[in-house]
Amino acid sequence: MTEHRDVATRRPTDEYVAAEIHRLLAEDPDVAEQGITVVRRELGLVLHGEVESTRRRDEILRRVTERFPDVPVTSDIGVIRAQPPTEIEQLP
Repeated sequence: MTEHRDVATRRPTDEYVAAEIHRLLAEDPDVAEQGITVVRRELGLVLHGEVESTRRRDEILRRVTERFPDVPVTSDIGVIRAQPPTEIEQLP
């Protein structure tokens, strides 16, 4: 794997880190998540998307922060209901 670093700070450049995160989430067989987007912001990266459980969201964040400990990452990952509803919805 190629490390791309900013010449002045020696930190990984954001565009390469974003691509590495996409690859990590898509290619890791335990995650295999392609619905998460990585957006570069002024002070770091923001992960956007939806997953089916808080456990899955936490695992994604754990893996990203473990792989890139020096990169500030913010989560905007929502949790959607993956099971059918258990109650009947009453419409007015």
